[in-house]
Amino acid sequence: MIRFIIVCIIVASFLILSIPVLLVEWIVGKISPRAKSVSSLRIVQAVFRLILLVSGTRVTVRGAENVPKDTSVLYIVNHRSYFDILITYCRCPDLTGYVAKKEMLRYPLLRDWMRLLHCLFLDRNDIRQGLETIKAAIQKIKDGISICIFPEGTRNLNESELDMLPFHEGSFKIATRTGCPIIPVSLNNTQEIFEAHLPKIRPAHVILEYGEPIYPEKLSREELRHLGSNVQKLIRDTLERNQPLV
Repeated sequence: MIRFIIVCIIVASFLILSIPVLLVEWIVGKISPRAKSVSSLRIVQAVFRLILLVSGTRVTVRGAENVPKDTSVLYIVNHRSYFDILITYCRCPDLTGYVAKKEMLRYPLLRDWMRLLHCLFLDRNDIRQGLETIKAAIQKIKDGISICIFPEGTRNLNESELDMLPFHEGSFKIATRTGCPIIPVSLNNTQEIFEAHLPKIRPAHVILEYGEPIYPEKLSREELRHLGSNVQKLIRDTLERNQPLV
């Protein structure tokens, strides 16, 4: 319980004390939008690393060499925990926006930082608005900003991490319409940090693995038709292979 309280204090303190930082970032953005985005990225990554340190989370990273350094990519990640965002964002080598649920807009300061970090907000109950979010993500990719999405649409609360929710095929239009590489990302054991024993935060060993990039233009029409299920199978196979390592 102590870890949970400390994490809450860190988050609240950061949001309150960062109000002047938001102003500085706004000024920097008038001079250099990229400098603003990069500095915001590094600030938030530092806070996330502190939270992971306090929570006792140990992360083993595999396949980092599979992430291209010279182009924006679409990260496709399985989703079991709020900590999935912290763990993956800490590893982003360059500007990366996350697709988040629209409900996050309720929270002042948090939403301001999310906007600085190129996050997009998805209304899961409005198909038309969802398409607009996908279009916005496509433009981000074209602007050189990677996108991370959890295609299950919400946290998977099933007992087994191998029992994933269906992947929404619309998520993959971000790659098929831009030609950017798809990076399958698997996360083992993240639910053991927090969700498995709410409200306590406990030390856990997480395996984060980046799969080999998938280039849409190299896929057949049949493979493109089943892209979501094929990527899900790749992630499931990786999760299963890494379970003994946790």
